Amino acid sequence: MKKQDLLKDPVTHFDIKKINTIPIIDSMREMSFTSRDTAIAADILNRMIKDKECTIFLTIAGSTSAAGCMQVYVDMVKSNMVDAIVSTGASIVDMDFFEALGFRHYKGSCEVDDKLLRKLYIDRIYDTYIDEEELQVCDMTIKKIADSLEPKPYSSREFIREMGKYLVKNSKKKDSLVQACYEHNVPIFCPAFTDSSAGFGLVMHQWEHPAKHVSIDSVKDFLELTKIKMAAKTSGLFMIGGGVPKNFIQDTVICAEVLGKEVPMHKYAVQITVADARDGACSSSTLKEASSWGKVETEFEKMVYAEATSVLPLISSYVYHKGDWKKRKKYEWSKMLDK
Repeated sequence: MKKQDLLKDPVTHFDIKKINTIPIIDSMREMSFTSRDTAIAADILNRMIKDKECTIFLTIAGSTSAAGCMQVYVDMVKSNMVDAIVSTGASIVDMDFFEALGFRHYKGSCEVDDKLLRKLYIDRIYDTYIDEEELQVCDMTIKKIADSLEPKPYSSREFIREMGKYLVKNSKKKDSLVQACYEHNVPIFCPAFTDSSAGFGLVMHQWEHPAKHVSIDSVKDFLELTKIKMAAKTSGLFMIGGGVPKNFIQDTVICAEVLGKEVPMHKYAVQITVADARDGACSSSTLKEASSWGKVETEFEKMVYAEATSVLPLISSYVYHKGDWKKRKKYEWSKMLDK
């Protein structure tokens, strides 16, 4: 079997603009179990949209971008349904930026011989394939961007802004989350930025420039994100998966308190996850548990225990076609942080 035999069927990303799920969500609201939870989550997200004082934070963990939800996130940004993003580095670099450079993810199989994949330089994300040689081009592009910048520490947000600026002239794909956020002044934070393809590019950059080089300051990330929380009158969380992004955004409430600024807990919160809370694996807590830490209010919160690609498109399409985002204020928090 040759490489081209496996990398021939690209993943197609879900388009919330073309599929109206309002009737589906309305029907699920009258059901039980995960269906009703999904409808409640859709209602909470739409409540955030309608709240004129609410800043909406989207957090992304896991591989939903590679699996077909990349366009969902792009359309949420372009439709003013998201004001800031906290993500794993892989979702932003290995998946979104990677496709913006002209590469694709491919439908595969989890039953394949992984030794064969390694021999062919194909990486597997469950039942999805990615070309390792193309991923190394992504690594080198990150290095190229780092080489072009003034050698100093940057927050991941600042560096990702430079990635967006690079894509304006060099993107080979029409829709990219990194570019859309750059153009709409929606900041992206990756507190574990180097745990991704970016890490390899930045290591090569520092290897070649040991004395003066670009570095990523995750503490600055925390401070910048907390500044948004302090400036926002109300906030809501729409969280895909858990991990560092979930905890990082929730901790802004406590960080503001440490800085002597009293801010309200996040008023709205939705988390889509398959993790179990009993062994501490649910990124350390359910949303109700997070309330005991002073992070999240419990009046408008919902845990949806589902694999995200199965419910995220339904929820996002529902809110898109409800249309309340058309009347939302644009916060453009990047402008505040760039001053």
